[in-house]
Amino acid sequence: MAKANLKPKSQVQEYTEAILWAVVLTLFLRAFVIQAFRIPSESMCDTLLVGDFLFVNKFEYGPKIPFTHIRLPGLHAPRRGDVVVFQWPVDPSKDFIKRCIATGGQTLEMKHKDAYVDGKKLVEPYIKHIYENEEPEGYTNRDNYRPPTVPPGELFMMGDNRDNSNDSRFWGTVKMDLVKGRAMFIYFSTGGDQWWNGLFNIRVGRMFRVIH
Repeated sequence: MAKANLKPKSQVQEYTEAILWAVVLTLFLRAFVIQAFRIPSESMCDTLLVGDFLFVNKFEYGPKIPFTHIRLPGLHAPRRGDVVVFQWPVDPSKDFIKRCIATGGQTLEMKHKDAYVDGKKLVEPYIKHIYENEEPEGYTNRDNYRPPTVPPGELFMMGDNRDNSNDSRFWGTVKMDLVKGRAMFIYFSTGGDQWWNGLFNIRVGRMFRVIH
């Protein structure tokens, strides 16, 4: 039986296949394992600064299959204290990053700028206040707030910069369906308003910092 003559691949074919496999692998990792994000606002100062670039672990909570509402099994659900990236419930086309303060079944209350979960005051060394004044209950939800119990499968999210954060105190809890993943570490940081403006103001000391 005659053997078929197999033509060797050309360099163009080899490069093309390598590029295609690299694209497929990148898309797979981005969808199911890890994704890069940039911090655009001051709501998480000083934990995260404007111009920080970070990686988000999608695998830990269970990645969503793209273009569906199906979430694959993860290692565990979000925990109180985790810094989480999620789609904003008001406009899911926008991604937000905040800290998980309470999970399903827990009740959060703000009293005199302090957060209480199930009646116990939280120890939060990461928070920052930029205003000395306290806004009374009923005026805004910033400093004094009595929300209902967090529904099952949802999260109460707040920024570490408590006086300057648009979070669950104002627009409610976040459903797990909107959660993308947990912030892992900062891989690059620049002090400019836009990354290209900050190429000469790289914050080397923030690079590879684990996010707690």
